[in-house]
Amino acid sequence: MAARSVIELPANLAEAVTDDEVMLRWVATLPERIAESEARWSLAIEAPFQPGGVTAWVARARNRAGEPVVLKLGWRHEESMHEADALRAWDGNGAVRLLDSATTDDTAAMLLEECRPGTPLSHVRAPAAQDEVIAGLLQRLWIEPAAKYPFRELHSMCALWADEFVEKRATTGDIGLPDDIVEAGIHALRTLPTTDSRQVLLCTDLHAENILAAEREPWLAVDPKPYIGDPAYDPVQYMLDATERLSADPLAFVARMAKLLDLDPVRLRHWVFARCVQECIDTPELAGVARALVRQLG
Repeated sequence: MAARSVIELPANLAEAVTDDEVMLRWVATLPERIAESEARWSLAIEAPFQPGGVTAWVARARNRAGEPVVLKLGWRHEESMHEADALRAWDGNGAVRLLDSATTDDTAAMLLEECRPGTPLSHVRAPAAQDEVIAGLLQRLWIEPAAKYPFRELHSMCALWADEFVEKRATTGDIGLPDDIVEAGIHALRTLPTTDSRQVLLCTDLHAENILAAEREPWLAVDPKPYIGDPAYDPVQYMLDATERLSADPLAFVARMAKLLDLDPVRLRHWVFARCVQECIDTPELAGVARALVRQLG
């Protein structure tokens, strides 16, 4: 099947590739990748979802039997590794079901079940109700990995982020935190992953935009960035995304999520503190959260 000469890009992907040469080269291969997927799975592919993500081309399609499916073509970058492996491990239990996958050097092609109506959790539930859905899904997704698994360890991601922070801070002025708090936060980011005995399969990026309404189950997680590590890490990205709520009362938010997830609230507090320090250069509001939390950590 011949590749399309021109394809429609989701708005977010189109914006993301504007000044990125690597991404521009990858996007240029999408017509060929779409044609390969059409042939491989006998698909009739529709226009991509809008506004879409920033590193993937995702569209509704129908297979040879006329059944609705979703095709996801993702650029293989550091954070996206092993998405298909995680979906395969969960096998639809709390997450969208993977029907098939094929991987090349730069592209992960995934055939997924369609979530209908596919409405993001953030669009239809108040924050307190979002907390409960997030907690319910995470507790199902935290499975013990098989004896041989392809997933990376959480400490590798945290060490990379810590190194990137140190490098970035060297060229940044005042970040709103004194040196002792910064050092404590980055030290926690490096050491927390190695100080918990429980090791489970993590989403690491589960938030209210990555949970979709579905028919098979009320809510299904999509777009995981899987690692193996401490479950107390996993609600943190959801909490950081709720910046205003976290800034207003960080201790109450930590306590609520710890209770819903049956986690040690002190450990979750350390994780939120560490990530707030790490993120405060790009999100200055989180410096205030770090200061509030460090007073409770002693």
